[in-house]
Amino acid sequence: MTRKPEALADPVDVAVGARIRLLRKLRGMSQQALAEAAGVTFQQIQKYERGANRVSASMLSRIASALDTPVAEMFGEAGPASGAIDEVAALLAEPGALELLRAYTALPRGPARAALVDFVQALRTPMTPA
Repeated sequence: MTRKPEALADPVDVAVGARIRLLRKLRGMSQQALAEAAGVTFQQIQKYERGANRVSASMLSRIASALDTPVAEMFGEAGPASGAIDEVAALLAEPGALELLRAYTALPRGPARAALVDFVQALRTPMTPA
């Protein structure tokens, strides 16, 4: 049986993986540390976080325990806002996103924050040759 590409991964697996990554980063834990606590390799944690591999119930329990969070937290709320929460979790799971947000919130409110937002937005627009 061939594995399906990440693009075809089940959205629930991707959402659970994004929450694992977000909670791990919020706890300041490396993939290696989480892997050791869960009894798997860090490569396996990478696959879980990307949604490439499904997390079994027993493994989810071990990961939740290592992250000091209830298993239910890995699935988010069951209410109408869960789609928005999933989107925010996916955004924060991007490499560097949490660090960028922490740096942003460490800036004083006002011109410095506005300048950072303007700078980042300028980076995402295609540059035209002069």
